[in-house]
Amino acid sequence: MSTILGAEIVFSRFMPSGMIPAALAQTAESFIIEGKHPGLLVLNDRPINAETPPHLLNDAVTPADKLFVRNNGIPPTNVNIENWTLTIGGESVKDAKIYTLADLKSKFKHHTYQLTLECGGNGRSEFNPPAKGNQWTTGAVGCPKWTGVRLKDVLLDCGIKDDAIYIGYHGADAHLSGDPSKAAISRGVPMNKALEDESLIAWAMNGEDLPIMNGFPLRLVFGGWPASTGGKWLKGIDIRNKVHDGTKMTGTAYRVPCEAVAPGSKVANEDMCIIENMPVKSLITFPKSGALHTLGEKFAVNGHAWAGDKAVVGMQISIDFGQTWLDIPVSKAVNRNAWQHWQTKVEFPKAGYYEVWAKATDSDGIAQPMILPGWNPKGYLNNACHRIAVKVV
Repeated sequence: MSTILGAEIVFSRFMPSGMIPAALAQTAESFIIEGKHPGLLVLNDRPINAETPPHLLNDAVTPADKLFVRNNGIPPTNVNIENWTLTIGGESVKDAKIYTLADLKSKFKHHTYQLTLECGGNGRSEFNPPAKGNQWTTGAVGCPKWTGVRLKDVLLDCGIKDDAIYIGYHGADAHLSGDPSKAAISRGVPMNKALEDESLIAWAMNGEDLPIMNGFPLRLVFGGWPASTGGKWLKGIDIRNKVHDGTKMTGTAYRVPCEAVAPGSKVANEDMCIIENMPVKSLITFPKSGALHTLGEKFAVNGHAWAGDKAVVGMQISIDFGQTWLDIPVSKAVNRNAWQHWQTKVEFPKAGYYEVWAKATDSDGIAQPMILPGWNPKGYLNNACHRIAVKVV
């Protein structure tokens, strides 16, 4: 950081970890996150959170430097992978064990899947009344290739008691307060999700070590579920005989009203349900919004679509604000929980301003809404149609 500032940070030992120096915060220069593309938009510096503009998500496989960053605490520093261990415990484990990273790599079969990760709050900026928290727009999503071992292989190696219903993770990230007795986040998933083939304990992204901000050296990955269920800097997993009650598993965190409510309603904690499978959604990744196009030429447009644990079976676009829709083909997923791709060309009838809207439909026949879906106090699960602006001349 001193190199960027051009001067030594005197008293740097007192500077809170993760904080952007005021000298940088007061300039137009972008805050650079180590290992990440400079085009990411930093939403918060403590903890560090950053999203990826749609046009930087055009790759079929999301590059590591373009995957969004969602932290709840302060990532560990000076990680020593030789000493890194993973403890499997909890009330419902038959034989608690501790594995080194080398143990995991040598004892279990390796698997690679392309899995979609999306923050439960992606799209929060559109909610009204506004919800507190980072105002994510569209870029808290990505679909890299993850390599590791199946979570179920490790859990079965320890033995699972008949009363097990959930797993909960524990990471090495520190609470923002610095209090070591507090966890930054400790979430989990039901056993049926934990035991799926695609649920991984991963150490690599796109064939390389995980980026520091995405959980190096070890993390959980549950494709199609809120990214918060995939614990980063993974140190422990408990097999629970009850719904995991770790930090951000209770109250209103990562929950939505069990029944529809009016915008602005206050909802009791007991009436909030845990988010599991993410809803159907799509994104236009080419061209960038604000495109200038020549009348008479065909306009090429493409993007991705995903649907949590389901598949995307239909894709449509509109250039007349949803009055009519054009059916277009969508590719098959390379594996379950991976996003799918679409592309097409359209013709505009005359010069002027247009918006291209994209709408996906999942295998249950549920399509994206054109406007903000049901309101919720925390601003989760906005899967409204994505749109870009085009000026035809």
